[in-house]
This record gives sequence, structure tokens and C-alpha cells, in this order.
Amino acid sequence: MTTTVPKSPPTEPEAGLQAGLKNRHLSMIAIGGVIGAGLFVGSGSGIAAAGPGILISYALVGVLVVLVMRMLGEMAAANPTSGSFSAYADRALGRWAGFTIGWLYWFFWVVVLAVEATAGAKILAGWIPAVPQWGWALIVMIVLTATNLVSVSSYGEFEFWFAGIKVVAIAAFIVVGGLAIFGLLPGSDHPASGFSNLTAHGGFLPNGPGAILTGVLMVVFSFMGSEIVTLAAGETADPQAAVTKATNSVIWRIAVFYLGSILIVVSLLRWDDPAILKDGSYVAALSSIGIPHAGQIMNAIVLTSVLSCLNSGLYTASRMAFSLGRRSDAPASFGRTTERGVPRSAILASVVFGFVAVAFNYLWPDTVFQFLLNSSGAIALFVWLVICFSQLRMRKIIQRESPEKLVVRMWLYPYLTWATIALITFVLGYMLTDTADGGGRDQVVLSTLVAAAVVVLAVVRQRRSARNGTHTPDRVTAP
Repeated sequence: MTTTVPKSPPTEPEAGLQAGLKNRHLSMIAIGGVIGAGLFVGSGSGIAAAGPGILISYALVGVLVVLVMRMLGEMAAANPTSGSFSAYADRALGRWAGFTIGWLYWFFWVVVLAVEATAGAKILAGWIPAVPQWGWALIVMIVLTATNLVSVSSYGEFEFWFAGIKVVAIAAFIVVGGLAIFGLLPGSDHPASGFSNLTAHGGFLPNGPGAILTGVLMVVFSFMGSEIVTLAAGETADPQAAVTKATNSVIWRIAVFYLGSILIVVSLLRWDDPAILKDGSYVAALSSIGIPHAGQIMNAIVLTSVLSCLNSGLYTASRMAFSLGRRSDAPASFGRTTERGVPRSAILASVVFGFVAVAFNYLWPDTVFQFLLNSSGAIALFVWLVICFSQLRMRKIIQRESPEKLVVRMWLYPYLTWATIALITFVLGYMLTDTADGGGRDQVVLSTLVAAAVVVLAVVRQRRSARNGTHTPDRVTAP
């Protein structure tokens, strides 16, 4: 089902920001946000745990993301803003909610910066060992910081090419792998097995139906980032149309890039092939059909994904900090921009904390940094929950105050919204059964404690502001 967007005059970007992103930039940001390095690196563990049934795990999470993005698209098309779901939570649920989820999301991406910088540095150090790993991490962070500081268009241009490489790589993988599956790939000695590997080695669910849920826990976080497009849309000439187009296309993006590529992997290989865990699922699949230097090819693609994630992570963290600053929920300097429309202070603050997290990863990887990882691990699901609850309230506000802006509608409202809330809550509850060190239980418990601490801080600040009669500027108003 698609939504037709009525022609509307270009919308002015949020105060201080500039409409520097073009349609081609936002299209690639929308696609690239769905394809993270986790797809290439983490899918092997999911396949080993659930067998071919991992396709159901990816499909379930994909449906969840589609529903959440539909809700977010409904709100973002009506009122595009760099604060996205944080600003909508501020209006729908209260200032404490916008403050809390905004800072938690910022924290999540700052930790991601450290993880991705270290992952990229490891690959680069393997190619050029003369530069130490920490040196590569520093170089990568400095280059991408400079890119974000120049202008939003430079961020968009870098992301356009990073995402483009990922899209071409996965598309080529699907085409080449599909030919090999049916014995049509020239020069390959891979047997034309068709889709027999989906059921031939212990069945489609060799480890039982429960493994599907285990797979869900392993793959859910590789989908984080799809919401970036709603933050970026505020810096385009026609954000309403941009958000609507991105929201409508999320279904085929997930179907092709996630389900399509994983289907190729589990069709080319036995699900229990040791190479899947040893080399990674995509490298193992490429090697099985005789692609030379498959490991180095995939390393280059993973590096591109890492750089893309770093680039977008820094952009996302800075725009969330900018929005918090505009709403007086962060230092006022975060809400100011340069003459180029760049929130310099918000970018530099995010980078500083990212550098600190990188240092923790090198100095205390098993203690301090592990705590950061665990305490941010469930925040993605918290964000999705807040989007759901915000949409329940924002739909009524939009219908009452500006119904003509309701150009994207959540399907079967409010029933699918409540069903999505139930599914996310179930996933969080199931994570509590994962008692491994650093597993789901640790992530839910620590993330909840961090969230509770931020909520307390938000309530204290709100009550203090109320006593002092402090006015909060730039709260999200009805469209």
C-alpha cells in the first residue's frame, strides 16, 4: 500500500539548519540506514542458532521495523524536525519523555561510534599494520568529524557513496548467488542445489521453533538506524515528501537486502557449515562458489558499512543533541548553528564522548566499555516503544489540530500500534531469559537502570523549571 503525497510548497528547515540534503542523498540515507555492518558480521551467529529458520527471525523483526517506521513516518510527515521521535514524545507524553529518550538515543549512538571506529581500525590495521589500531581509529574519527563540520551536504555526499557501495555489493551478491544456486554461474563448481539446503539438514527448524526467538534477539539490533531518515528529512527542501517516500519504501528495502541476501546464504550453504561461524556467512557463501579473495572483498564492504555507520551515527547524535539544545534540555550552545547551518557544538560534544568511549574500549574493554555496551544494548527497543506510545497520542492531536497533514497513516490504528507494543515488550521479556555474560538480561537490566536514572533527572529538572517559571522554547507544536 502506498500513500500519495499532495503537492506542497517547500518547508522551511528547522531554525538554524539548512536544506542541504538532496533527494538522492535522502534516498541513499534511507537505504543505508537499514543496511548496517551487523548484517554482514552478525548474521552467521543467527544462522548457526536457528538454521534456515533465521529467515523467520529476520522476517519478524522486519515486520516490527516496518510498523515502527510507519508510525514514525506518520508523525514525521506531519511535523518534520531534527528531534524526530524525541520531539514527538515531548509533545505527546510530556517533556520528561522527550528529554529521556533524546539523551538515551544520543548515548546509544555515542557508544556505537566507539564500536564502529574500533571495528574499522581493526580492518585498516590488518591492511596497513605500520599504523597502530588506535591510530586508525583516531584518523577515521577525525576525517568523519571534519566531514560533518563542513556542511550537511558533505555528510549527505559521503553517505550517498557509502550507502551506494553497500547497495551495489548486496545486489551483486544476490544476483551472483542466485545464479550459483541454480548452476548458472559461469566458472563455478558449486552444485546446483536449488533451495534444498533449506530443508535437507535437519529440516527448516533443526533446533526447534524456540530457536526463532533466539534468532530474533541476535538480529534485532542490526536493524537499528532505519529511523535516521526522519531526522535527516528536516534538512531537505520538501521534508514531507521525503519522509513519505522513505516510509513507503522500507518494506521492499528490508525484503530485498535482509531477507533476500540471507536466503542466498542459507541456500548456498548448509546451515551447520563450520565456515559460517569461522569466516562469516557472506564470506563463506562467496568462497563456496569460487569467488577469489572473498575475505578481502567482504572486508572492504564491511569497512564501507562501518564508515557509513560512523558517518550517520555522528550526524544522528549531533542532530539529537541540537534538538535537545533547542528545547532547553541540553546546553544552549548545542542548539546553535554556524553560518553553514551546522550545529558545531553538538557535533564536537558527540565526538568528544565518542573519543572517550574509544579510549575505554582500549583501556578497559572488559569492564567499563562492556558496561557501556550492555547499558545501551536495549535502548533501540526502548526507542521503538516510545515511538509507539507517542503515535497513539499524536494521531489524535494531528487529527484535531491539522488533519490535512495526516498524509501517512498507520495501518489499522490503533490495533496494530498496540500489537507492536506487545511484540516489543515480549522481546524485552524474552531477553531476560538470556543469562549469558553480557547477554540479553544484562542489557535489559542495565539499560533500564540507565533509563530510570535519566527519567529521574528529567522529572527533577521539570519540577525545578516549573518552580522557577522557566519557559521552554521550541517545543514541538502541532503542524
